[in-house]
Amino acid sequence: MGKLEKPVIIGIAGGSGSGKTTIAREIANNINEHDRIMIMSQDSYY
Repeated sequence: MGKLEKPVIIGIAGGSGSGKTTIAREIANNINEHDRIMIMSQDSYY
């Protein structure tokens, strides 16, 4: 991680029970382990 990189923000929207958390976890699980990832649920936002 020598050079600074711009952050990437991915927003996932949808109704209750539509799989937002599931897809967010799948994305996080498939990202390089050296990258920093934060999942912020709507409940944490409010």
